[in-house]
Amino acid sequence: MAPPAQAPRSSSPSQPSGKGEVSELKIQLRQLAGSRAPGTDDSKRDLFKKVISYMTIGIDVSSVFSEMVMCSATSDIVLKKMCYLYVGNYARYNPDLALLTINFLQRDCKDEDPMIRGLALRSLCTLRVANLVEYLVGPLGLGLKDTSSYVRKVAAVGVLKLYHISASTCVDADFPAMLKHLMLHDRDAQVVANCLSALQEIWSLEASTSEEASREREALLSKPVIYYFLNKIKEFSEWAQCIVLELVSKYVPVDSNEIFDIMDLLEDRLQHANGAVVLATIKLFLQLTLSMADVHQQVYERIKAPLLTQVSSGCPEQSYAVLSHLHLLVMRAPIIFSSDYKHFYCQYNEPFYVKKLKLEMLTAVANESNTYEIVTELCEYAANVDIPMARESIRAVGKIALQQYDVNAIVDRLLQFLEMEKDYVTAETLVLVKDLLRKYPQWSQDCIAVVGNISSQNVQEPKAKAALIWMLGEYAQDMQDAPYILESLIENWDDEDSAEVRLHLLTAVMKCFLRRPPETQQALGAALAAGLADFHRDVHDRALFYYRLLQYNVSTAEHVVNPPKQAVSVFADTQTNEIKDRIFDEFNSLAVLYQKPSYMFTDKEHRGPFAFSEELANLSIGTESGAENIIVSAQRVEENDKDLLLLGTSEKEEIRVPTNNVSAYSAPTYDTELLSLNETLPANSAQASSALDDLLLGLGLPTVPDPNPTPSLPPLKLNAKAVLEPSTFQQKWRQLPISISQESSVSPQGVAALINPQALVQHMQGHSVHLIASGGQAPNFKFFFFAQNAEDSSIFLIECVINSSTCKAHLKIKADDQSSSHSFLALFESALSSFSVS
Repeated sequence: MAPPAQAPRSSSPSQPSGKGEVSELKIQLRQLAGSRAPGTDDSKRDLFKKVISYMTIGIDVSSVFSEMVMCSATSDIVLKKMCYLYVGNYARYNPDLALLTINFLQRDCKDEDPMIRGLALRSLCTLRVANLVEYLVGPLGLGLKDTSSYVRKVAAVGVLKLYHISASTCVDADFPAMLKHLMLHDRDAQVVANCLSALQEIWSLEASTSEEASREREALLSKPVIYYFLNKIKEFSEWAQCIVLELVSKYVPVDSNEIFDIMDLLEDRLQHANGAVVLATIKLFLQLTLSMADVHQQVYERIKAPLLTQVSSGCPEQSYAVLSHLHLLVMRAPIIFSSDYKHFYCQYNEPFYVKKLKLEMLTAVANESNTYEIVTELCEYAANVDIPMARESIRAVGKIALQQYDVNAIVDRLLQFLEMEKDYVTAETLVLVKDLLRKYPQWSQDCIAVVGNISSQNVQEPKAKAALIWMLGEYAQDMQDAPYILESLIENWDDEDSAEVRLHLLTAVMKCFLRRPPETQQALGAALAAGLADFHRDVHDRALFYYRLLQYNVSTAEHVVNPPKQAVSVFADTQTNEIKDRIFDEFNSLAVLYQKPSYMFTDKEHRGPFAFSEELANLSIGTESGAENIIVSAQRVEENDKDLLLLGTSEKEEIRVPTNNVSAYSAPTYDTELLSLNETLPANSAQASSALDDLLLGLGLPTVPDPNPTPSLPPLKLNAKAVLEPSTFQQKWRQLPISISQESSVSPQGVAALINPQALVQHMQGHSVHLIASGGQAPNFKFFFFAQNAEDSSIFLIECVINSSTCKAHLKIKADDQSSSHSFLALFESALSSFSVS
């Protein structure tokens, strides 16, 4: 029987039947190319739509390129837009096709219609073909002088595109100067904004190689320019306002009066409907008032209402973005937001990621006055059918219990969770009860009475089972059935997949044995035997350790396994204060949403102004006297901030200043026999050093100074007692351009002395050059130094990377006063070359 005939395939724009349709389109376009009959433009539109739809779904329609260009000879703006879209897509990757479009686009750049002129110029700059840059210069120059603001706006962005294709062509054509003139004199606010955006990027990239660009970038932060933009800010679009506010945040006002003037001028931006403008304004206000404690607190009070308004309006994604910034502020100043806790209650129709963030904020703002209301609300969430939400709610109740003094009602609520007979509720509650007993051991009787009624067979989650086992071992004397429950768990040892549970089980049985030996002896033997045969290395090692400990001395084992314990006062935070401060520095960015600094989730080439943060994150703060002054200074600022923002909280964490910061260097490995020889023969240390020097000299390492010394420079006097905070160092490092970047020689004796890097720190401090941070390991050691001119108090910043294998030091110097950079370089090189040279 013959198969039924297939129905003919229907052709549609989204599903072409084959290459024949593209060929058919080509024929139809060629027929319409020179036609001026009525209705031709409508026919062209239909054909153009088909071409664009084919291109969108990945079908190669480059064969109709010539026909598309010929059909674009029309005044129909819609046809022009579709043609430019097609041309930009194919010409960018095919230089031969791009060459065909140059004349056609250049002709349209001179069209009478400004819309067509702007579209053509934008398409011309979008080609991004390096061989055709000379064809962009003329149209861009005309575009910047065009009478239409739309064309000037497009041309400003086109200059930036040209710069990325060929920076030298852009600079040689003097386009940056033309952009600057437009930025300061054009009447259209959007043109001004585009010029500002383009110039910021161009001058930032040029600053490392051009002093003029560096000066121009600094001029953007001058008072006249900043006030010029502030006075025009209401004319800008939302995007442009954010650009201006970001620029103003880098400006350093002269005094407090100027700070108040700027804040008064931008006060109404807090009521803007766009969340990005509101967040940019808040960032500016917070940065301006960091050094003014009282005003900073008033800023927190002022920004509450705008932020809460933004949270309640808009889509969930926008609410989450604003909530993330609000969460950061709540973490820094919970007492200020404690009266607004009801704004953080969860709505039934909110997505889980918003609810979770709100729960964290409720946990942060809970204090003695609102704890009861917040815990009551959280208990309602715990009964929610949404299991992840219920889990997070129980954790939030536990966190509040761990940070409050009066926990009577909270403990009762937690124990009631254990009676709900829901597996996930029981599991989360057991973990929290364990932490609660570690901090409040006085509640053990009440908690154990309820926990003792829970069957271990009903607890399946590893963390919950580990918490239950911990309580069975810790309070074995108070739980009558503890030995027998542990024995039943040991019998099922092979069925337990979690190594964490098996580790807790070993420790719990050991504790129970030390308190109730007759009842637990058999269970302990079985546990040790199972542990020694366990495939997991940690479990095996712990079982072996307990076995040998018992074999050595039972009394000693009791002191090791079950010593007297003090209540845990503070649980470790997942984020250090340094990380939180870095996130705060990147306010109004993705760092706040991800809750981590940008260097943790971006590639190096895209880190921008925060690239330095990673370097400091991997370095240790200096330990000598100058560095200690910096640490104490930074700690004093932190204490003031805590006094301001955490005033009235139920519990303050003690701030400790380390007395001896250990450097982040990796110590070299030495043979123990060599160490013992050095210890017994201290008199030979000088001979050993001499032998090491001879060895280095024998390897041909450079020992003579540079044969081409720099010409003598006027002497520079440095301040021996200079102090600079790490945050100020980091801010200056981001803002200042590199004055000098070069290699210098280090003596072989100095390289040998780097076995103890602190020797270099002390040596440089003797020359009034102070350490701010250090790190690395052989062969590359990295140091960040600073120094201060004793005459005009200008600051020098230095990055020094010493390669011990080549005896070279790569230096980068940044300075407030670049004219004195070479004088400082001579002083620094002199100090470095004399390191460990007698």
